[in-house]
Amino acid sequence: MRLANDFRFAYNKFTMQYSPTIGLEIHAELKTRTKMFCDSLNDPNEKHPNTNVCPVCLGHPGTLPTINKDAVRHVLKVGLALGGKINPVTKFDRKNYFYPDLPKGYQISQYDQPLVLGGTLNGVRITRVHLEEDTGTLIHHDNNDDNDRKNKSHSHGQKSSYSLVDYNRAGTPLMELVTEPDLKSAEEVVAFAKELQLILRYLGVSDADMEKGQMRIEANVSINMGTKTELKNINSFKFAKDAIEYEIKRQIEAMEGGHEIRQETRGWDEAKKKTVSQRSKEEAHDYRYFPEPDLPPFETGAFDLDKLRVEVPELPQAKRARFKEEYGIDEKKAMLLADDQKTAEFFEEYISELQSFLPGAKPGTGVDYILNDLRGLMAESGVNFADLKIEPEHIAHLEALIKKGTIGSRQAKDVLKKMFEIGADPEDIVRDEGLATVKDEGEIKSVIESVIVENPSAVADYKKGKAQALQFLVGKAMSKLKGRGDPGKLKEILEKALTQ
Repeated sequence: MRLANDFRFAYNKFTMQYSPTIGLEIHAELKTRTKMFCDSLNDPNEKHPNTNVCPVCLGHPGTLPTINKDAVRHVLKVGLALGGKINPVTKFDRKNYFYPDLPKGYQISQYDQPLVLGGTLNGVRITRVHLEEDTGTLIHHDNNDDNDRKNKSHSHGQKSSYSLVDYNRAGTPLMELVTEPDLKSAEEVVAFAKELQLILRYLGVSDADMEKGQMRIEANVSINMGTKTELKNINSFKFAKDAIEYEIKRQIEAMEGGHEIRQETRGWDEAKKKTVSQRSKEEAHDYRYFPEPDLPPFETGAFDLDKLRVEVPELPQAKRARFKEEYGIDEKKAMLLADDQKTAEFFEEYISELQSFLPGAKPGTGVDYILNDLRGLMAESGVNFADLKIEPEHIAHLEALIKKGTIGSRQAKDVLKKMFEIGADPEDIVRDEGLATVKDEGEIKSVIESVIVENPSAVADYKKGKAQALQFLVGKAMSKLKGRGDPGKLKEILEKALTQ
């Protein structure tokens, strides 16, 4: 007991001595038809390099940018969803730095008058949400490595034999959300980023697919609010967790060893499972921000904020709470349902349809069919909700057939699979396939008599007190009935037959 108390004291002393502080900068590419400041297509799936480009996004001299109003609306909607303050007047600025994937030699961004100020998410204070343009993509070919490396972000410090630049992504509308340094662990960072990803998808402003580089995490990590390092362009939740945990450990070990923490940008090396230095960290003055001369300031009131507020749907956190309270769903199922907007919509339609078959019924087996069986079939066949043949009404009707005893859970699995394939009503499938539960006692008794005759050793085991033998015999009877028996009824009749 004393050893446990000593350990607890040492642990508490350690956590009090070294307190991680983390702030985030999260970038998300926005879903718009065209790019941020020109009429080139914004197509993240374009495979041919330098196809969706024009003189504006390539930074040709004499070209003039124009603002993508849909991108502005998207960011304003995010701000409203997060409870932020919409800046009455906003403007764009030039952020000056040179890198090959930045064709103009500067990035049009926002500095001192962003679209959104403040807001909260998961208890974390949001500093600002602003709008800018994305960079191009560098493709590195290393003669010392047979595997070409394609980097969806800046690749400072990366040695390669030669590099190619794809400007398809250059000029894509990019939202940046900056938080206060309120996060204390890698787990909190991942939870925050996942919730933001869900919100962006609910709002329809971004697919936020991290594998495709549509959402990228940058974390500013420090210990005891000391010198911070910036972990740059992390494109998976796992990498974010691993990188932040490593960086916290690295900084604490450096402090324990009396070494200075340098302010720098570091990247995550997945192969080596460590963060690596990339360059010294720039300050705002290094970018020489100044107002974008080709884009005048504008008033956000022109975007009809009241209409945008109405367009903000019920968000995941509120939906989870309502599912638990209104439908009696447990927390895990509520999370799984709300974590995908289409699944949540399908579920609510199922609930509505269930009332027409079983008035007053609470959601039952249908929830499990939606979360497990149906989504499993969809994943296996690559079908999404837009192409789904099953209607929510079908799931509700299937549940009603089970509760009325028309079919058992075993037959229901077969019916569901057939529903998925052809989109027919479950009652029609049960009739056409002859899947209804056998209720004729004469037929059931005949099956049981044959099972008893064919399995004398199991019968003997049961009579010796081995309860599992009864389940074996029930299984044999179910097999003879091709899954159309009622296990409870079969067990009852078998017990009577075996005691005679």
